[in-house]
Amino acid sequence: MNILLIGSGGREHAFAWKLQQDNNCKNIFIAPGNAGTALLGTNLNIDPCDFAGIAQACIQYQVEMILVGPEEPLVKGIYDYFKNNAATRHIHVIGPSAAAAQLEGSKAYAKDFMKRHNIPTAAYAEFTIENYTDGIEYISNHPLPVVLKADGLAAGKGVVICQTTAETLAVFESMIIQSKFGEAGKKVVIEEFLKGIELSVFALVDGKNHVLLPEAKDYKRIGEGDSGLNTGGMGAVSPVPFATKAFMDRVKNKIIQPTIEGLQKDNLEYKGFIFFGLISIDGEPVVIEYNCRMGDPETETVMPRIKNSLLELLLATSQQQLNKIDIETDKRAAATIIAVSGGYPGEFKKDQVITGLSNNIPADTFIFHAGTKITDGKTVTNGGRVLAITSLSPTITEAVTSSLDTLGQIQFDGMYFRKDIGFEFY
Repeated sequence: MNILLIGSGGREHAFAWKLQQDNNCKNIFIAPGNAGTALLGTNLNIDPCDFAGIAQACIQYQVEMILVGPEEPLVKGIYDYFKNNAATRHIHVIGPSAAAAQLEGSKAYAKDFMKRHNIPTAAYAEFTIENYTDGIEYISNHPLPVVLKADGLAAGKGVVICQTTAETLAVFESMIIQSKFGEAGKKVVIEEFLKGIELSVFALVDGKNHVLLPEAKDYKRIGEGDSGLNTGGMGAVSPVPFATKAFMDRVKNKIIQPTIEGLQKDNLEYKGFIFFGLISIDGEPVVIEYNCRMGDPETETVMPRIKNSLLELLLATSQQQLNKIDIETDKRAAATIIAVSGGYPGEFKKDQVITGLSNNIPADTFIFHAGTKITDGKTVTNGGRVLAITSLSPTITEAVTSSLDTLGQIQFDGMYFRKDIGFEFY
């Protein structure tokens, strides 16, 4: 089978790495890909939202399955585009319809969905320019801290936790009046701040059945001890020690099953990954957000722990046969540490030469490329998050140590990484 991966990050490299292990996977194409995916397949210089260009490539290369990595093509309707086109209707597209992808594409839509289907989430209200003054009054009377979320996609930067009323009012004004996040911030969701410990739970859904993948915990802050600015993710660990069977049973009964039943009740077409961003409050799971795809860097942490064929899982998803699948999980722990460019998540340099990638890497350690490209035969940096180093070991502590050991052999100018990923569980 010929497969096209959409995206260019560590998530897509991890997908390609996993798919390549299946003998039924003939050729892998990645649009646009990176220096790491180029080692596993053929990179295609096509924008992830250029649906016509993607369709043309699928016909040219006889692609039979598309796996969509990032959220934007899903929210913009890549699933619908292919299913409504006679020339591409036969292609398996792993991802939800545009309507279902609104679970990630609109925070307000997701909150309304959870409210209607009795799925636990933080109390909230939503405001636009039309009821802006009501929003000011709401903020003035709201307990602190409080969370403000731009309704639409904002490249992971549209969520702000405010500690004072003055700060909240300033952020609210910057979103709605000053259009800080453009169209994404024309509507703002204000919700209560939840205190607890977060984790990421992933399900593959075929529209009727689902399978649960290994859970993970990611680390968003740039600094050690979870300090400093938010990033796209500085690392992740799996499994999550507090996600006991009893806790996960509550997740299944209170969140996952009601979500899937809600999709069916709302006639939403959904064949793909659902990412449940959860927080545990005194052992009770609550939904912070939905994503309509796998997370990054969690994919780099979770994929090495799945023993099943990823291609088999994706086919079962497309053919509504996940009820025939049992997930087999490696009992070892996985730890992923992200190497980032100096200055990230602010301004950073690109085109820094990366060395040490071909050193003796242990058998249970994997290097996934994120922001990289090939220039003049050399691998160079091409983004803020550059590499994801994942190790499998009996414990989280040992897995972190193994990933740090490998990172010690890799160099590029300005390279930075956190040394405390998984610190709560040492």
